[in-house]
Amino acid sequence: MQNLTFIQQKILSSNSLSTTLEKWRNRQQKIVFTNGCFDILHVGHVEYVAQAKEKGDVLIVGLNSDDSVRRLKGESRPINPQKARAELLAALFFVDAVVIFEEDTPYNLIKIVQPDVLIKGADYQPETVVGYDIVTAKGGKVETIALIEGYSTTNIVHKIHS
Repeated sequence: MQNLTFIQQKILSSNSLSTTLEKWRNRQQKIVFTNGCFDILHVGHVEYVAQAKEKGDVLIVGLNSDDSVRRLKGESRPINPQKARAELLAALFFVDAVVIFEEDTPYNLIKIVQPDVLIKGADYQPETVVGYDIVTAKGGKVETIALIEGYSTTNIVHKIHS
């Protein structure tokens, strides 16, 4: 049960996030942010998140809420509820915090976090990444990471159905 408590401590509300961010900034730690639905956590997600962590000292993962995933992916999604998705991400040793957001994009969360580095998959151009304006205005970087081919939640769902 102790491990579950440790995992749950990494899932932050907006209020506890502010306190944690202040602590990290006081230590002059480089803050990295990425986000996604992470509906069925797979090796592509794990590799992506691990590479994101390598860009700084602490990694915050913004996680789409269940309602947000439904709006983005359709009524049959998410497969896993937000609590389970958050705990799976928080269980990864290289993830320092998980924050669930309700909107369709993490723009408001990025405003709060003010990351030094914003990461998305290479299926995006840095200039089109939500939050690019916030991060670059403060001198931060927006970077993309190559995705591992053959891994996607949509492909897994299709494979299960067939």
